[in-house]
Amino acid sequence: MENTESQANIYAMARIAMERMTQDLESACLPKEVKAHEPGGGTSQTFQFVGEHNEIEGRDADSLRFTSLAHLTFADEDKACGPAEISFYVKENEEESSFVLYRTDTPVFRESPEKGTGGFELCNGLTSVKFTYYDSDGQPHDNWDSTSDEFKGNIPRRVSITLQFVNTLHPEEPFTFMTATTLPVSKG
Repeated sequence: MENTESQANIYAMARIAMERMTQDLESACLPKEVKAHEPGGGTSQTFQFVGEHNEIEGRDADSLRFTSLAHLTFADEDKACGPAEISFYVKENEEESSFVLYRTDTPVFRESPEKGTGGFELCNGLTSVKFTYYDSDGQPHDNWDSTSDEFKGNIPRRVSITLQFVNTLHPEEPFTFMTATTLPVSKG
């Protein structure tokens, strides 16, 4: 019974995480420049779509940072609308030998948290987090940087997400969940 509940929790967590990431990616945008209105004058910011392949102890622990119109607000003073920088990153949970996937959501007119900090826990108990980026020719890439010469200001045409969760009964066979989404504004 306990194992069934644990599996049900994993499936629910995976579904919620995949839905959130898909919604964020489907709202991805790459404006060339936006004026951030702050006291004392505006400043220009250039936005990026940056996906990095990382590993922790030989396991995929990818990160992704991009501009999206899927900003979520949780506080009355944070009712800003417009683009936000969304970031997904992985931290190791050393107590459980697993990973935790975090999501940050920062309106463009605010300072982003330091890389790999802040945000909310999206899911835990992971053994692997993998993003794959596909260009307009359908070619897969482990990394994507819209500021690089290779991608020239473009975002991927499609992004696939693979989450693997710890399977306590069969550790060598993690629970694997996959999805992919097309980014409608991509030129890449």
